[in-house]
Amino acid sequence: MAAILALTDRVSLCNGTSMPSVHLGTYLTNDNETFIAVLEALNIGYRGFDSAQMYDNEAQVGAAINHWLHQDLEDGNDPAVRSRSDIHFTTKLASNSSYDETKESILRSLESCGLGYIDLFLLHSPYGGPEARRECWRAIEDAISEGLIRSGGVSNFGKRHLEELLASDLRVKPSVNQIEVHPFNTRTELVGYCQAQGLQVQAYCPLVHGLRMAHATVVSMAEKHSCTAAQVLIQWSVLHGFVPLPKTTQKQRMVENADLSKFKLSVEDLAILDSLDEGLVTDWDPTDAL
Repeated sequence: MAAILALTDRVSLCNGTSMPSVHLGTYLTNDNETFIAVLEALNIGYRGFDSAQMYDNEAQVGAAINHWLHQDLEDGNDPAVRSRSDIHFTTKLASNSSYDETKESILRSLESCGLGYIDLFLLHSPYGGPEARRECWRAIEDAISEGLIRSGGVSNFGKRHLEELLASDLRVKPSVNQIEVHPFNTRTELVGYCQAQGLQVQAYCPLVHGLRMAHATVVSMAEKHSCTAAQVLIQWSVLHGFVPLPKTTQKQRMVENADLSKFKLSVEDLAILDSLDEGLVTDWDPTDAL
């Protein structure tokens, strides 16, 4: 079992970089809501933020980060030690098309976020077929060599997609596979393959989109440990070695979601939660796409 991690702790990636142990998800947040939520999260201690071209909020996430980085100077106070290198910004390619379109898309994301570089750029899905996936990955490799992004990865890739990509003539290996994973969709085979290949699993929808917060087992586990149902689900991710991306715009829930140090799920607790697997997909599942 992995150790309980604080927001300031980071997990190492296979390319020698690292990322914060918990990120704030920003899926389906609007412009002003995104800016305020990211700023609140930064003040609480979050340093990892997950966006995507499809979310249409890269600019708001970046603006909030830049505001926070320069906030003390703007307020006339002594500047705190705030460094861009402490922040981890992830975004994703909207669609797999061609090498040239991917390179242009990376540049647009870079301009939108205004952060100087992108920490992690993902292929959002395997859609488009093998050739498109390979050409888009080649664009990511070149963007890494040019310093535009620090790490590359994939999202929603199934085992077959990963095997295909890893078997090609790669210059840069993917560092991450971001997938929906939680006790109600454990994806044991895919997770095991990712971990065996050294790919960090990022767990999106770790709170199951709220669909199982009232599940009797989750509620019982929360009562046992005097914590929230969300804390149970997030700690399940962390203890399995995943990097969860809990999404909320409410400050109190951000604080609660980050507070994992007051309790620890046991091996038996994890086994009980693992047994809840029902293959539940809360949004989309391209892992078996052609």
